[in-house]
Amino acid sequence: MSDLESRLLAAHACGDRAALVTLYSAAAEDAAEDEARYFYLTQAYVYALEDGHPQAPALRARLVAAGRESA
Repeated sequence: MSDLESRLLAAHACGDRAALVTLYSAAAEDAAEDEARYFYLTQAYVYALEDGHPQAPALRARLVAAGRESA
């Protein structure tokens, strides 16, 4: 298991949504394939919405630009 995966599991275990936004965003950046990239980016966006995180609009904009979210 990678360090990122371990950190994601730990953030899930303690319900740290802010960390989940950061970690899923990092996973999206590291993903080699588009399907994985946008899965992780979608997860980051969902947790950002739940947390009222300031990155939510930027994450949504990236998903819209990629055709993964409606405008």
